[in-house]
Amino acid sequence: MKKLLVLAVIIAILGSCGPSQRGELTGVPGRKGYQDPTPYNMVFIPMGSFNMGSNDQDVAWAINAPSRTVSVDAFWMDQTEITNNQYRQFVFYVRDSISRRLLGQQIDDFVIEEDEFGNPIDPPVLNWDVPIDMRDEEQQEILNEMYYTKEERFYYRKELDTRKLNYEFFWIDLKQAAQKRNRWNFETGSYEENAEVINNMGVPVKVTNRSSFIIRDKVNVYPDTLCWISDFSYSFNEPYATHYFWHPSYDDYPVVGVSWRQAYAFTIWRTQYLNKYLTRRGLSFVSDYRLPTEAEWEYAARGGLDHSMYPWGGPYTRNSEGCFLANFKPLRGNLVDDGGFITLPVGTYAPNDYGLYDMAGNVSEWTANAYDESAYTFMHDMNPDYKYNAKPNDPPALKRKVIRGGSWKDIGYFMQVGARTYEYQDTTKSHIGFRCVRTYTGAK
Repeated sequence: MKKLLVLAVIIAILGSCGPSQRGELTGVPGRKGYQDPTPYNMVFIPMGSFNMGSNDQDVAWAINAPSRTVSVDAFWMDQTEITNNQYRQFVFYVRDSISRRLLGQQIDDFVIEEDEFGNPIDPPVLNWDVPIDMRDEEQQEILNEMYYTKEERFYYRKELDTRKLNYEFFWIDLKQAAQKRNRWNFETGSYEENAEVINNMGVPVKVTNRSSFIIRDKVNVYPDTLCWISDFSYSFNEPYATHYFWHPSYDDYPVVGVSWRQAYAFTIWRTQYLNKYLTRRGLSFVSDYRLPTEAEWEYAARGGLDHSMYPWGGPYTRNSEGCFLANFKPLRGNLVDDGGFITLPVGTYAPNDYGLYDMAGNVSEWTANAYDESAYTFMHDMNPDYKYNAKPNDPPALKRKVIRGGSWKDIGYFMQVGARTYEYQDTTKSHIGFRCVRTYTGAK
């Protein structure tokens, strides 16, 4: 009887294997369909083709944006520019992680050295569940390193030393990994002798394994609040330098004083911040947050209105009632005639047809692309993209990054969706911010 029962179980198991046991090609079983959910504060930009480039006269005769037809894939884009309060979350995360690392060197509760099964974790990770108690004398003593020394304090105020807020991050350089000479040779079972990667300092490094393509970097994340003063000679902007990033009244204003490298680091942190949350809940990773390519930015700014000069359509910066449609520098320096003086809270003006706010004016926006006057002539017409990882010793011309959209201090010409200009990746300006995008991974 027992033998019959065992035989019945075996037959049932074999029968449950399904069509794969009948020799048919059915694919890997158990795969579930996926539809990318709408990310918080983002809007969907459908794939499409458009005429990228200038739609009006080339005022500066720069000839750097000839019109051509290109196609871009679908993606998500932030509805608004990143605000002071959103960027402050990044700053606080860096502050807290450095603080916990310091505490973990002397207090075991702030690090996790074993997983739930008792296996060692190498290297140990920070324990975010234990609160930092600034009333604890031991913790206070350890964290004094995070503050200005007594010699550097103004009016004896104990303030955080923002120079210590450095974020260490890395990314995988797939473009270097994709080069033929850097591919794994299956015949020899090794990488080629001439396989090498240029690291972030511009030094060639021989490829030994997959980790050779990991590019590491470190950047201070605190915005340059003094840009409000350094950007303008003989102008009283000290209140913006001391209040703009920190005062609650400016929480919903776009963050400024952020370099391209800081904006790029923010996208890495935002990706990891979400993926860590999903991992803890047993969910899948999502596509990375990143800065938009120049083509993606212009396509999104047009809002589906090809050949239009501005995000709202039409050839004018005013509506039928004579009101300005963006925050820029109208007329001859009448900064307040459009309703603002410097920046305005994000979303003050009406969105374009994709639901995106401030694609013209308020602040200019960093894009992912390096700037080259002739980029439009050599970029591919499928997801156009030109990037260059500038090294510290590179000449300034190689450190130029494309900015788009015009700002509160720019004239109407720069509000045009086809207008392009640049700034250097290490510079910080009171009129440049950014927003993020994420590649759409669901069914189109």
